[in-house]
Order: sequence, then C-alpha cells, then structure tokens
Amino acid sequence: MAPLDADPIRVTGLWVRHTYPGSAPLPLRHPAPDNRWQRGAVVDALYLAAEEATAWAEWYRHLAELGVPPNAQMPRDVWTWRVDVEVADLSDAARLARAGLEAPRPGRRTWPPHQEAGEALAAAGWAGLVAPSAARPAHRILCLFRRGAGPIAGAAPSRRPRQVEQPPPPPPGMVT
Repeated sequence: MAPLDADPIRVTGLWVRHTYPGSAPLPLRHPAPDNRWQRGAVVDALYLAAEEATAWAEWYRHLAELGVPPNAQMPRDVWTWRVDVEVADLSDAARLARAGLEAPRPGRRTWPPHQEAGEALAAAGWAGLVAPSAARPAHRILCLFRRGAGPIAGAAPSRRPRQVEQPPPPPPGMVT
C-alpha cells in the first residue's frame, strides 16, 4: 500500500480502556488479535477511547457482533491511561477521505481497508492514529501500535483500575 496522506496530531490527556478483571493493563498476547486498524500477525496495538462511554460503546458493539450477552463478560476493570504522543490524524470524514477511507462502521467485514491503512502507518513509523469510533461516531478512539514486548512510548496507566460489576446502560449515540 502507498504511504497514507495523513497529518500528525499530538494527542494528550487521559484515555480509557477496560479489560478482564486482574489482567495486566498491557498484556502480551500470542497471537495478537486482529482489530479494525491492524492485523495481529502484522502489528499489535493498544486501543483506547477518548472517554469511558465510548469504551463501553465499543464493547457493546463487539458483543453484539459475537452475540454474547453483556452480563456474560462482567465484571470489567476500567483503566485510565495518560497519553502524550504524536499520531496520524484520521479523526474526521475529510481526513479519512484524504487517506482513501470511509468512516468506520460496525462489523468485521468493514475492517480490511482500515487494517491496510493502519499497517501502512505502522510500517512508515507512525506511533498510531486517532479516528472516529465505529460504535460512537461522534467520539474518538486512539490506536497505538505496539512494537515488541515493552511499554508503548507516550502511554501508561495513570492509576490502578476500577472494577465495574454490572454493565452500564448503552451510551447515547451508540451504533451496533
């Protein structure tokens, strides 16, 4: 794939993800899973949401696709990450179009063009990308490429996780 036409943007602040209870904030996974912006066999990645409601929306979207009831995946550990990193800016429809992409939509069948784009960015040395959430399009996700077993430069958990016992109500603006 040709290099993507993307501008850099500095992303700072607190971002959110949740995990199975007791798991490491950045576990080593063999094999790494495939996700919207990368295939695990090519590059692993850490996905964060700009706010907790978007992390839950992405989780609900994922569970809906798999046909898994939310209570079957509870409890969850909610981690807050402090981020200060420069990434590719794919945060709106115009920037996505410039990179030859449509806005993310729910469903794994829509992943391949985004995976190719993410892998091209990783190969070009980008730390990651910021883009609209497929599950909550007016909100953003951050995909940080993971190179090796160590920490991700510019991102670290800011405190111990908070355990959530029951699924919260689906967030407003969510699509599955």
